[in-house]
Amino acid sequence: MEPTTPWRPAAISPDSHALPATADALAGFLQDSARTDELLAAHKVLVLSGFGVGPEELEKIMPLLLPDRLPYVFGNSPRTKVGHNVYTSTEYPAEFTISMHSEMSYAAQWPARLLFYCERAADSGGATPVVDNAAWYRALDQDVRDAFAGGLRYTQNLHGGRGLGKSWQDTFETQDRSEVEDYLSRTGATWQWNARNGLRVSHVRPATIEHPATGERLWFNQSDQWHPATLGDEAAAALMGMLPPEELPQSVAYADGTPIPADHVRQVRDRGLEHAVDNDWRPGDLMLVDNVQAAHGRRPFTGGRRILVAMSD
Repeated sequence: MEPTTPWRPAAISPDSHALPATADALAGFLQDSARTDELLAAHKVLVLSGFGVGPEELEKIMPLLLPDRLPYVFGNSPRTKVGHNVYTSTEYPAEFTISMHSEMSYAAQWPARLLFYCERAADSGGATPVVDNAAWYRALDQDVRDAFAGGLRYTQNLHGGRGLGKSWQDTFETQDRSEVEDYLSRTGATWQWNARNGLRVSHVRPATIEHPATGERLWFNQSDQWHPATLGDEAAAALMGMLPPEELPQSVAYADGTPIPADHVRQVRDRGLEHAVDNDWRPGDLMLVDNVQAAHGRRPFTGGRRILVAMSD
């Protein structure tokens, strides 16, 4: 049997496509949207490097890759909005790894594409690893895949302005309760307001999905990121000491409410990171991700790393 070639993102650079090393040359290349669509479908992740895209040129290039940028509504990670539906990447402390995930795979609606942009590279570290979701699924033990087959129940406790985790106002980018309820009613979620102006949301989602074109089974959930076992023993113990399980900012169980064993979510986290390919950043680089076919994360870093992200259908 012929050995399988390891998956890697496709590189689009001045050398790979005989282009001038300018943002205008990249913009010209991206005018052929059908070609970009085909490349992304085939390779899952495109790394656009060496064109020296500055913040001003970024606004010209983003519409070519993301025709309709989405707001980060119902997103669970801390970010800062810096432009029209443009955000900082997840603002977790630099010394931590962010495990692999497809953006908002816990939600009823998720972005089809993500575009990352390096405004400032880290002094050291700070790569964005990416992984093929089909390979991630295959890497898991059969008993883990079987256990997740029935789906997952995600629960969030969103405070009303003061508390642990994100507020519902930040999560939904509104101060209007009725807008939140309208959004949730379209997603099949259940919710309840409490006396402290907080919101509890619960919804059941699949753990895997089938690729619409290839039929491949894809790992597509954020169970390890929502489970306290992946915080580390000390952090998990501290969090559980502060709050009972039902009041954690976010938690996850199997769809029927059965707790997920810690060793299952640790395997999910570790196998995703083991099969990931690191993308090291240079200022001006971009990375376009098929959010269904691929997941991403973040390696620890030092220095003032600043990566921006935008999303689209």
